[in-house]
Amino acid sequence: MKKRIAILGASGYTGAELVRLIATHPHMQIVALSGDRKAGMAMAEVFPFLRHLDLPNLCKIDEIDFSHVDLAFCALPHATSQAVIKDLPRDLRIVDLSADFRLRDPAAYEKWYGQPHAAVDLQAEAVYGLTEFYRDDIRTARLVAGTGCNAATGQYALRPLIEAGVIDLDDIVIDLKAGVSGAGRSLKENLLHAELSEGTHAYSAGGKHRHLGEFDQEFSAVAGRPVLVQFTPHLSPMNRGILATVYVKGDPRTVWETLEGRYVLEPFIKVLPFGALPSTRDIRGSNFCHVGVIGDRIPGRTVIVAALDNLTKGSSGQAIQNANLMLGLEETDGLMLAPVFP
Repeated sequence: MKKRIAILGASGYTGAELVRLIATHPHMQIVALSGDRKAGMAMAEVFPFLRHLDLPNLCKIDEIDFSHVDLAFCALPHATSQAVIKDLPRDLRIVDLSADFRLRDPAAYEKWYGQPHAAVDLQAEAVYGLTEFYRDDIRTARLVAGTGCNAATGQYALRPLIEAGVIDLDDIVIDLKAGVSGAGRSLKENLLHAELSEGTHAYSAGGKHRHLGEFDQEFSAVAGRPVLVQFTPHLSPMNRGILATVYVKGDPRTVWETLEGRYVLEPFIKVLPFGALPSTRDIRGSNFCHVGVIGDRIPGRTVIVAALDNLTKGSSGQAIQNANLMLGLEETDGLMLAPVFP
């Protein structure tokens, strides 16, 4: 018997990515797809690349009979998810892909997202969805909050090092390049081809990016003291992918050995041989994250580079990985697709 899946917000990029991945999942079946602005339309009309699949038409959320749903993915915009999820059945398992439940402290949510949280009781219940570090909690969770794609990339590079105490916590710099799909599917002038192509630019610099809230929360909890990283994201003219270059004080070999030891049994995190660095072209369309380490010319400094696909390992693939755990399935089910190359 396949698990019955609903996708709320299926007309966006992460919703379409969920459909693409679940289409080959051995134990999941999509029974409902919502997309309020495109309700009544076939997914093939919205996303022609999915026309080969037999899928339900898009509908409004209030038209879904959740008594016939085992788990719902919520791929709605930030601040919309909390209003929707608080009215869903209390026994429904949910994986939320928005930012609405990532931050445990309501004051931190209001600081980074500019408005009070509308479902504080659910915010306290949510389990943070960085699978490799919250696996046991995710298995028994009712509501899992998917991480930010930038936040996931930085944490894969840094979290084991903070846990092991092998780097200087007061000197961490994250320089990150992100693909355009991370900005969502809504029309924005700065994302027009003529405005974006043939250039790369920094955005939300100087400590303004919202994913810093996740870095602050997670790194400080691991270290047992406040940890503030310097983080500058850049928008790069590629559809998919994140490449984070991280600069730390610490012995390069010790950094590599720590990461290799922590991830050696993880199916989706691949630490490259010492001195080899990853590329977004090698993880495109997959649920893999590649991590590389190299020594700097300045003694005692190390460069770590992490690459993942923002729509897959950074969002929809991570969501399915978590859903597999929540539903008692193999964690890797439906996710061992090879990257797309070239």
